[in-house]
Amino acid sequence: DDSVHRFQVIALDKESGDILWTRTAHEGVPKIKRHTKSTHANSTPATEGERVVAFFGSEGLYSYDLDGELQWKKDFGVLDSGFFMVKSAQWGFASSPVIHDGKVIIQADVQEGSFLTVLDLEDGHEIWRTTRDDVPTWSTPAILNPPSGGAQIVVNGFRHIGGYDFATGAEVWRMAGGGDIPVPTPIVAHDLIFVTNAHGREAPILAIRPQARGDISLEGDTTSNEGVAWSQPRDGGYMQTPIVYGDYLYVCRDNGVLSCLDARTGERQYKTRIGAGGSGFSSSPVAADGKIYFASEFGDVHVIKAGPEFEELAVNELDEIHMSTPAISDGVLFFRTRGHVVAIANLDL
Repeated sequence: DDSVHRFQVIALDKESGDILWTRTAHEGVPKIKRHTKSTHANSTPATEGERVVAFFGSEGLYSYDLDGELQWKKDFGVLDSGFFMVKSAQWGFASSPVIHDGKVIIQADVQEGSFLTVLDLEDGHEIWRTTRDDVPTWSTPAILNPPSGGAQIVVNGFRHIGGYDFATGAEVWRMAGGGDIPVPTPIVAHDLIFVTNAHGREAPILAIRPQARGDISLEGDTTSNEGVAWSQPRDGGYMQTPIVYGDYLYVCRDNGVLSCLDARTGERQYKTRIGAGGSGFSSSPVAADGKIYFASEFGDVHVIKAGPEFEELAVNELDEIHMSTPAISDGVLFFRTRGHVVAIANLDL
C-alpha cells in the first residue's frame, strides 16, 4: 500500500477506555512493505512510568512524556526485515524497544547492517552500538540482571543467539543454530535463560546458564554443555514467546500444540493441542491467578489451568481477529483486536 500512512501513539484511560491523547509521530508512505498478517506498527511501546517510547521501524523511534509531549526522536534509516532467503519478501519490522536503568535497548536485525544499540532515555543519544552478523529477526531483547551485577542483554537469532554486556555492548556468550526465522523473545526464570525459535529444519527450546561464556553452540546431537543446562530439539515455538509460570515452562506453537515442561530440568509434563486446528496462534501467552491465557488469531481465548496436568478452564470469544499479545494490569486483561482495545475484569474487584 503506497498511500500516505499516519504512524500514531494513542493513550487511553485504563478505567474507561476514553482516548486521552493521540500523537502522529510520522506521516508518509511506508518505506518498506509488510506481511499480510502484520502492520507498520508491530513494535510494543515501552514505559518506565514517566516516558513512553514507541518504535515504528523505518519510520523512527519516538519518546513522549505521559502528557504526549515529544521529548526526542531518532531515525535509524530503512530497516528492511524479511526472509533472508527471499530478500524481496519484506515482512515489516517488529522488535520492540526495552527500557532498563534509564536506557533504551534496540535490536535491529535486518537484511543489511544488523546491530544492537543502547540509547540514553533522557535525550536519545547513542551510548554504544554493536554490529551483529545475523539475518533478519523479529525478536525483542531481554534483560538478565543478576543480584551480583553484570547485567546482560539477551537476544534471539539464527547465526547469533547471545548475551551482551549491558554497560559496554561487548559479547559475553553466543551460539548458532535453531530456526532461521527467530521471533520469540528470550525470557529469564529459575536462574536460566530460555530461548526458542523455529522454521526450517530446527525448532529448539534452549535453557542457557547465566554463567555462560564464549561460544556455547551445541555440537552434533548433544543437548547440553557447560553453557546449556538442557534443550529440546523440536518443541520450540515459531511465533509465540514462551512463558514460565511457577515451576513450569509453557511453549505453544503457531498450530496450537502446547508443551508444558519442568523449567529446571526440561522434563515434559504434557503435550496437547488447544483449539480445533482451524486457527493459528501468533499472540504470546500471559498468566495470572493460576491461569494462562492463549489467544488464537480468530479471537478465541483459551484459559488453561497452570500446573503439570492439562486442564482447559474456559474458551472465551473476542469475536474479532486477534494477533497481538494481551496485557495484564491492576486485575484487568487488555486485548488489542483488529479494530478494538478490549478491557476485561471482574467487576467485584
